[in-house]
Amino acid sequence: MIAVIEDVLRWRVVAPIVELRDVSFGYGAGRLALENVSFAVGEGEFVAIAGPNGGGKTTLLRLVLGLERPSIGWARLFGDPADRCRRRAEIGYVPQRTRLASGGLLGPLRRADRDLVVRAVSRVGLADRVRSPLRTLSGGMQQRAFIAKALAAQPSLLVLDEPTTGVDAEAQESLAALLAELNRELGVTILYVSHEFGAVEQFVERLVLVRGAIVFDGSPDELPGIWHDPSHQHA
Repeated sequence: MIAVIEDVLRWRVVAPIVELRDVSFGYGAGRLALENVSFAVGEGEFVAIAGPNGGGKTTLLRLVLGLERPSIGWARLFGDPADRCRRRAEIGYVPQRTRLASGGLLGPLRRADRDLVVRAVSRVGLADRVRSPLRTLSGGMQQRAFIAKALAAQPSLLVLDEPTTGVDAEAQESLAALLAELNRELGVTILYVSHEFGAVEQFVERLVLVRGAIVFDGSPDELPGIWHDPSHQHA
């Protein structure tokens, strides 16, 4: 009996934040968007999910967040069925920038929330722009602002959807370095979802390539050369 209890407690300690097992998914009666996907992300990992447009990475993200239910297999988020996760307040989500470029860094907030946002804005290097309208910021600065807003909720899991859209190569690498710093200093688990992954290769622990299925899952150092992003060259 004691051994059983110890096994249960050990599972709780090491249980992944995100886990998909033998998942297949299709929209309606059409072909499968994803087939036979098994995938897990542990606490504190920094993982990039990449693939071509139409390759299934957005579908994978929707399954992870419980916005879709698998046709086959199962998806869990913080140990719950993903579509019924009880800990959604612990997720910081940064949608694509094109859907967010309005407003300002500080809106109508309670004092405690305002203090959290100010600290988060300082952490991402925008303390001197805290009163600036978002439309006046560069693409890279806007992404930092959206990350600051997500961090203000003190999430356990930070999810970024196509964070490099409309951002030049230099700003992409600066953003990737910032995320690596946040992962290291705050211990926040990060999922970075993009069709461009060159900027983040040198910072992530794992790179997952999706092309209707997971075709690679491992260290970027082990990625076959033909798949590396030529727009970013690292020494």
